Amino acid sequence: MAVDRAVLTVLVVEDDALVRMHGIDILEDAGFAVLEAADADEALVILDGLDDVDLLFSDVDMPGSMSGLDLAHVVHERWPDMPVLLTSGHHRICEAQLPAEGKFVTKPWAQAALVKQIRDLLHA
Repeated sequence: MAVDRAVLTVLVVEDDALVRMHGIDILEDAGFAVLEAADADEALVILDGLDDVDLLFSDVDMPGSMSGLDLAHVVHERWPDMPVLLTSGHHRICEAQLPAEGKFVTKPWAQAALVKQIRDLLHA
């Protein structure tokens, strides 16, 4: 999914507000527009209401009706061209568990590596 818009939009889904703010800061500093959600349910409401989200960046462990991995699969079913980057500091997700267009990165994030991973997914 190669995206050509000047500013690309990433939806960050993370229940820990401080971690979410850190991820948002990294992505905004890299030039991305960023939306945020505290859980999968909020993320789906945002995605249903907008048509210009380019990538989902979600934690695996979250409260609510579904995990980040479940959210990734729902997003892939509903928006099959949207890349997904999952993250966790507690779990390792293997590629076989991810939907197509999905990748995994561990916490804590190295800023340059995180930005590169997102850019690579957006321009694949």
